[in-house]
Amino acid sequence: MTLTGRTTLKIWLVLLAVFVLGSVTGAALTGLYRSRAAGGGAEARERAMHERFEKMRTELNLTDQQTASVRTILDETRNEYRALRTELRPRFEEPRMKARARIRALLTPEQQQKFDAMVAQQDAQHPEEQKSRH
Repeated sequence: MTLTGRTTLKIWLVLLAVFVLGSVTGAALTGLYRSRAAGGGAEARERAMHERFEKMRTELNLTDQQTASVRTILDETRNEYRALRTELRPRFEEPRMKARARIRALLTPEQQQKFDAMVAQQDAQHPEEQKSRH
């Protein structure tokens, strides 16, 4: 192999290594992002609600009495939303389970095992939905 041929080979190997490392890094960061997004759901929502409330309080320059009243209104509204979700969640569950059964019926036994594992993982990431099933 000539010197030019070896140099070209080294360049290609370096480019391949950079591509592979970039792909691995991208996949790792995507996994980290998804796990954080899934894991901090309720906590992140609470923090966001608190930040919106504080922004409203400061930008509107609410008095202490107004702040207490607004907080009460928001708490009552949040409780109404929770009750509504609890009431409606079973209605969403039926079509979801029908779709899963229809998809599963199309699959081979090996695919069904993988599908069942995927569904179990999906359900584990959303434990609040599990409460309504039991």
